[in-house]
Amino acid sequence: MGRARYTAVLVILILGLALGLGTWRWWQGPEVQGYVLERRPLVQTVVATGRIMAPARTRVGSEITGVVLERPVEEGDRVVPGDPLLVLRADELAAQVREAEAVLSELATSRRPQAEVALERAEAELAQARRETARRRTLAERSLLAGEALEQAAEAETLARKAVDAARLTATALAPGNVEETLLRERLAALQARLDKAVVRAQVAGTVLTRDVAPGDLVQPGQVFFTIAQRGPAEIHVPLDERNLALLALDQPALAVADAYPQRPFPARVNFIAPRIDPQGGTVEVRLAVDPAPDFLRQDMTVSVNIETGRREQALAVANDALDQEQGNMAQVWVVQEGRVERREVTLGLRGLAMTEVLDGLAPGDQVLADPMATLEEGARVRFTQRAAPVSGSGDDAASRNELPVNFN
Repeated sequence: MGRARYTAVLVILILGLALGLGTWRWWQGPEVQGYVLERRPLVQTVVATGRIMAPARTRVGSEITGVVLERPVEEGDRVVPGDPLLVLRADELAAQVREAEAVLSELATSRRPQAEVALERAEAELAQARRETARRRTLAERSLLAGEALEQAAEAETLARKAVDAARLTATALAPGNVEETLLRERLAALQARLDKAVVRAQVAGTVLTRDVAPGDLVQPGQVFFTIAQRGPAEIHVPLDERNLALLALDQPALAVADAYPQRPFPARVNFIAPRIDPQGGTVEVRLAVDPAPDFLRQDMTVSVNIETGRREQALAVANDALDQEQGNMAQVWVVQEGRVERREVTLGLRGLAMTEVLDGLAPGDQVLADPMATLEEGARVRFTQRAAPVSGSGDDAASRNELPVNFN
């Protein structure tokens, strides 16, 4: 009987203790998780995806119509100015050049000497006509010759003078450096220039990216046969959402990672921000210089970039999941103060994907709720349990890098 009484008393004590503990827990309120604020380094980055591009790309075509005889280069070949890219058949042009050269040679060896001989002959005939006119004038003055004979001599002298003028004009035109030779040389130069175009040459130093022609093809002006990436520092072209424009500035550092080489990140730097917005995509083009460029980079390679847009060595930061009712740089948080919750407005600074800087409204050591519950009422009692804050570092996870999300096409 004593044992039964002892057991009953023990059960009553246990039930009472449990009831008291439950009542205490109820009085304390529900258990909630949150963060204890502290100062820490904070980096804000804009994250996007772009492609590797050369500083410029040259598209090469032909200026004349012809059939391809040779194509000395392939994709990936490096070229310098003057290197032949394409050789076209140009038999007709070559024949025209030879003809023009023959005409120029004929001028020097035949037509010019003949013109000089003709001028000498005309001058000799003029001298003879003058002497004859003088002789007949003397005879006419002595009345030994009829006036009609004198007139015939004077007319012959006039014709001889005109012949000399004509011969002199011809000889002058055919003289070295004068009209005829100049015209022939210009025609030869024009034909030679067209013949030279039968060999399509590189105008810039770079790497052949594409070639769209083969021996035997008929090519025409306006077609593009080669694309050459000019040599120079590589660039990353990135379309960024225009909402991030206010965060961007020239010379901001960035860390880039090629999708094909995720374990080999390399530095870059913002060197161009487009002066206009793409109205279709709502993006602004940003270019990042990569110098020196890693040897594994290829044209059009996909690259992810983290552009550092802000840094604080010691910032009072709160996890983003603690923020509520965000509007611009203002937000609300739930703070646990002496076991009770209260709303508090805060002013925000640097924004990251994982954490955000608090400029005003909180202090180190404050307890802030994570994922504020809509069922909580201000002033309600809660039991606070600390949750580890998101890690701020350089890990591969986006949340660990405090990155600002960005929309891009």
